[in-house]
Amino acid sequence: MVLAVFSILLAWQIAAWFLPGFLMPGVPDVMVRLWKEIQSADFRAALWGSLGRLGAGYGAALLFGIGFGLVGAVLFFFREVLKSVIIILQSIPSIAWVPLFLILMGFGNLPIIIVVALSAFFPAALSVMNATESVQQVHVSAARVMGATRGDMIRHVYLPAVMPELITGAQLAFGNAWRALISAEMLVGFGKGLGRGLAYSGETADMVGVMANILVIAILAPLIDQLVLEKLKHRLLRYQYV
Repeated sequence: MVLAVFSILLAWQIAAWFLPGFLMPGVPDVMVRLWKEIQSADFRAALWGSLGRLGAGYGAALLFGIGFGLVGAVLFFFREVLKSVIIILQSIPSIAWVPLFLILMGFGNLPIIIVVALSAFFPAALSVMNATESVQQVHVSAARVMGATRGDMIRHVYLPAVMPELITGAQLAFGNAWRALISAEMLVGFGKGLGRGLAYSGETADMVGVMANILVIAILAPLIDQLVLEKLKHRLLRYQYV
């Protein structure tokens, strides 16, 4: 990871040496600007605004994705219909939904949250449904013989079996949610947010601000993934790391 970061920063600085400063600012200039931004109230408001929308949309996507995926495990017809719907809809870029939701709901947090949720729902639901198909039939049959209801099947057979794929799907869904969040904030231009800050810097031709915002966006995504999702993965699947 350290080598990858160093390589990216080196390539960036080499490009800055060969290009005019107003087109490609150097790494030190951006770092100084970023340090000043971090200490400002506007930056903190933008950061918490983006994280709040991400949490709401991503949380809703996981809730519905896991729920629908597990229901599809015990209802074959529902699973096949839902999978076909997802295959059709996931081919649409998440940013393409923004104009529709803006017309329906107006400017605000809700259109952005729904776009984030929609982009994360597809991989979450698909990972769970694909995992349920690999559950051993002997376990399903044994549970049915012992009188397990559909709710029991979901809680005690399918959910433990799909947990590894579920965590992987959640990490894939997070990547989709993060990209959808930044894109939607840039397009909607509502309130405080990292995407909105990036769009404003571009509109004012502030290249130092553009690169500072890109740097923040690039750092936060793997940071959240490693500090939150990876720790959750190790906690839920601790038997694999013994």
